[in-house]
Order: sequence, then C-alpha cells, then structure tokens
Amino acid sequence: MDKKKKMQPKFHIRSGDTVKVISGNSKGKTGKVVAMQVDKERAIVEGANMITKHLKPNANNPQGSIEKREASIHLSNLMLVDPATGEPTRTGRRLNDAGKLQRYSKKTDKFI
Repeated sequence: MDKKKKMQPKFHIRSGDTVKVISGNSKGKTGKVVAMQVDKERAIVEGANMITKHLKPNANNPQGSIEKREASIHLSNLMLVDPATGEPTRTGRRLNDAGKLQRYSKKTDKFI
C-alpha cells in the first residue's frame, strides 16, 4: 500500500510575523510569532498568553523552579499586523508578478 503524503495547509500567519491577539486573555497584545504548531493550528506569540510552569527538580536544577512562558494561541484568535501601516489586517492570496501565490493585505491591497 502506498501512503499518501499529507498536504501542508496554508495559514494566514507564518513564523516570524507580527500579530495582534483579537480575543482571549491577552486580547489587544501584539507580538512576534515564535513557533507554529501546524497540526494543532496554533501559534506561540512572544509576550502573549503567559502561563506559570512548575518544573520538577532535576540534576541541573536541584531545587526545581517556577517559570513564566508563553502558551499557544489558536490561529483564529490572531490577526496579522500589516508591516506597512502597523495595523491589523485581513489577508488574501494573489498571484504576484512571478506567478507565485503571495499573501496581500486587504486593507492596503499590497503584498506582504
């Protein structure tokens, strides 16, 4: 039997983008996308959705510790910030001059 390769979905946000949180505990915060969890459709945003993580004692850290870290946020709760204007915008996909699909801002109608 031949296993079919699963297609990588296309999202409106990529790792490295600046986004604004539009709902949830961190509503209104902006930050850079540090990592994407493609299978769960979630992203980790720098400085948003902070949680407290209790770490067990181990050889490197015999006391154990409590640290603050970012938790993931569902992509539906994030909106891309347009690099040209600095405002959140909806995105679409359009063919560029080279004939490749590229994201564009629906507010300014320019490629991102």
